[in-house]
Amino acid sequence: MFSVNTMKQRLQNRDNGSQYRTIWQCIHIDIPLLFALLLLMSLGLIILYSTSSNDLNVVEQQALHIGLALGVMFIFAQIPPTTYQRWAAIIYIIGIVLLCAVLIMGHTGKGAQRWLSLGVMHLQPSEIMKLAIPMVLAWHYHKIHLPLHLRTVFFSAILILIPTLLTAKQPDLSTAIILVISGVTTLFLAGLSWWIISSILGLVGVGAPIFWFFLHDYQRQRVITFLNPERDPLGSGYHIIQSKIAIGSGGLFGKGWLNGTQSHLHFLPEHSTDFIFAACGEEFGLIGSIILIVLFMAIVMRGLFITINAQDTFTRLLAGSLTITFFVSFFINMGMVTGVLPVMGIPLPLISYGGSSMVTLMASFGILMSIQTHRKLLTT
Repeated sequence: MFSVNTMKQRLQNRDNGSQYRTIWQCIHIDIPLLFALLLLMSLGLIILYSTSSNDLNVVEQQALHIGLALGVMFIFAQIPPTTYQRWAAIIYIIGIVLLCAVLIMGHTGKGAQRWLSLGVMHLQPSEIMKLAIPMVLAWHYHKIHLPLHLRTVFFSAILILIPTLLTAKQPDLSTAIILVISGVTTLFLAGLSWWIISSILGLVGVGAPIFWFFLHDYQRQRVITFLNPERDPLGSGYHIIQSKIAIGSGGLFGKGWLNGTQSHLHFLPEHSTDFIFAACGEEFGLIGSIILIVLFMAIVMRGLFITINAQDTFTRLLAGSLTITFFVSFFINMGMVTGVLPVMGIPLPLISYGGSSMVTLMASFGILMSIQTHRKLLTT
């Protein structure tokens, strides 16, 4: 009798769980991904409150960014992947036109011409290209037979280089690097052969000295500082030196929330944006930093799970590219804050203060949710 009752209870629980999943399928929300995102963004608000010297206005503004980004994520999740596939080329062309418009009539701020003024808001077209490049490449490779050939790789390189060069011209080297990564990731997932990868790396190595002369002075200085930050400890090396001091002073468990000295006394520059991971390491120590990394990796693992279970080439390439680009973004930020990589001006996703990059990032997660939930609807 006990085993029969137990079996009935299990069947009832299974039916209830099935109904629960169906509800979320109807609104196209992936619960594991959403839970990890909310947890990470909530932790980001806690860190931001401390790094902003307990300024509630900054936290409220960031909360508004999060609310807007979640709304965008929800909207993008409702759009079927087939719609993204149909509109991929058009979205890419619109993005290129907007990038050209930025160079002609763009709004200038902090020495860079990156935005289009729309009256009530500023639009940064390079953020659109973070989605458009993997989308158009996935659309292109969905139509042809894989693996890749040299001719198709050359065509793809053109699609990547055009927005990358337009973005670098603004100048915005950090976003240009992300655009290259998103495109190359799509090529890699499409089956780019190792001899082509080796050839590209060889060309990059040969062309590096030539590329050096096209860099702006401040960009060259960042590379030199990366190699030897102690060369100018009060100038170009100040950021990374103070960042290392902040992380090292946190020890195992940190100084405690609101007790960070490097950020509160303004020794640590950009402590609410690019170097917020250093502030986290100071206040929460190694344990807190590991928890943060675990949350990032949980999102990556869920994205890879969605990628593996995608139904066709387009969704598989798009999901994989968006997921790996997210991974590379926080890896680069943590690398530059700890001195492993040069300072590139790439914020820590979902943690650093800012609105435009968060909206774009949450849009990409909305696409991932669309790929996952629409796949489930088709198979049930």
